[in-house]
Amino acid sequence: MSNSSSIRHFLLLALADMRQLQLLHFCLLLGISLAALLGNGLIISAVACGHHLHTPMFFFLLNLALADLGSICTTVPKAMHNSLWDISNISYTGCATQVFFLIFFMGAEYFLLTTMCYDRYMSICKPLHYGTLVGSRACAHMAAAAWASAFLNALMHTANTFSLPLCKGNALGQFFCEVPHILKLSCAKSYVRELVLLAVSVCFSFGCFVFIVFSYVQIFRAVQRIPSEQGRHKAFSTCLPHLAVLSLFFSTGIFSNLKPPSISSPSLDLALSVLYSVVPPALNPLIYSLRNRELKAAVGRLMTGCFQKH
Repeated sequence: MSNSSSIRHFLLLALADMRQLQLLHFCLLLGISLAALLGNGLIISAVACGHHLHTPMFFFLLNLALADLGSICTTVPKAMHNSLWDISNISYTGCATQVFFLIFFMGAEYFLLTTMCYDRYMSICKPLHYGTLVGSRACAHMAAAAWASAFLNALMHTANTFSLPLCKGNALGQFFCEVPHILKLSCAKSYVRELVLLAVSVCFSFGCFVFIVFSYVQIFRAVQRIPSEQGRHKAFSTCLPHLAVLSLFFSTGIFSNLKPPSISSPSLDLALSVLYSVVPPALNPLIYSLRNRELKAAVGRLMTGCFQKH
């Protein structure tokens, strides 16, 4: 391929070579995606319908569930389609669309997790100012800023990546379209601009990470100063779901992208990419609903109401 204009489609990495394994992977992805759709859909419905859940914490959780739904719907349907019909291609436009929405939803999730960290910090460290500093208008502005930042980041990366000349074929070593794998197809001197953009994004992401770490250091200090053991347990329990989701998000993403080259292999890379792109959206609703009595009760009432209507 001489340049990107002659590329009409990309070849994605097959999840398996054997037909039986392809069908097994289709069933596994179907189960995981249905679990993610059900879990996140229940959280969105419970928060939207439950007036007592119209608080900053649950408002951000609703936005996080939307980002999880978008993330898993970006990669999994195409992977399931390819496994079911034993094909591996994706159109050039489809690949660009997948890159945009993947960066958009994963970026929104990261920014929302950072915003939720700020909400926990204000709730525990500055409870007297919480009502004024984290009101409904402030929450709407923070959520809008998270989604807008993710949109601009995704737009810049997608436009920049697909403006590069591609001269090393059209085979991607991944089961979905991802910027690093597309850069491997570009000409040697053409991807410097994208690497600079990636470096800026990494620096910005690192800034959010530092903010999260600093906030939780202050939170732990504030919790230790609470006189009663019951008060300390209650304050810390509100942070546990957020900490668990953060740990899952960071551990899968960091290990997938920063693992040592010595342990790299196609099968391991494929397993890790499934781990960080598919598993978190399915587990996040479970983590939050198991640790939050209010949300668990609201979901229970919602499901009971649906069954009674039928």
